[in-house]
Amino acid sequence: MIEVKHVFKEFSGHLVLNDICTDFEPGKTNLTIGQSGSGKTVLLKCIAGLHSVSKGDILYDGRSFSNMDEKQRKEIRKEMGMVFQGGALFDSNTVEENVMFPLEMFTTMSYEERRERANFCLKRVNITNANDKYPSEISGGMQKRVAIARAIALNPKYLYCDEPNSGLDPVTSIVIDNLIKEITIEYNITTIVNTHDMNSVMEIGDKIIFIYKGRKFWQGDSSGIFDTGIKELDDFVFASSRMKQLQKMYISGK
Repeated sequence: MIEVKHVFKEFSGHLVLNDICTDFEPGKTNLTIGQSGSGKTVLLKCIAGLHSVSKGDILYDGRSFSNMDEKQRKEIRKEMGMVFQGGALFDSNTVEENVMFPLEMFTTMSYEERRERANFCLKRVNITNANDKYPSEISGGMQKRVAIARAIALNPKYLYCDEPNSGLDPVTSIVIDNLIKEITIEYNITTIVNTHDMNSVMEIGDKIIFIYKGRKFWQGDSSGIFDTGIKELDDFVFASSRMKQLQKMYISGK
């Protein structure tokens, strides 16, 4: 479990996160939603240790990240996997080399052991016969799956996904959502997903947190998200819904 306790984050005197308190449970897909600029990506980066908090604390299974020295933080980072918005694969490395990268950085495995683990992770995300290809030679959906394979290479306890469906078509987005959900349950990972995609919210959102202007405005599950009575959340949810309705109307009228 990850606990966020009264977290504040400032950049040059500008308050971006304002007293965020929540927790994220293992074996569940925890989704953070909000408009661009709401602070959800900053929150994810604070949790992952890419930003330090200005005030407050983040606990990993009861371990205070703020009170750790650099050696202890490095050990925690070995337990993390990250899927970046654009995939962030290394263009000059093959698919297999991309998945092996964290194993080279954080383990003492032999080359054959690293290769075997990389192949296991690639098969788990349904990537076959692409080991020697470069990111530019595979589709966007395959790139995201390779990024997930790399993120789980170290068998992480914590998995962070920043807009994993960005730039993907609706069908591929469902594939990625289902894959994240399956891996979360299968390995009992504490998974946090930042998303704008209401389809993801409704399909895999075990727990949903809505961030608005740096504050946590609401948390719950998908069954209650349409009748909260919170204007800011309704504006976000129904704007997304209206866009999908317009898209369907356009397609049916062609």
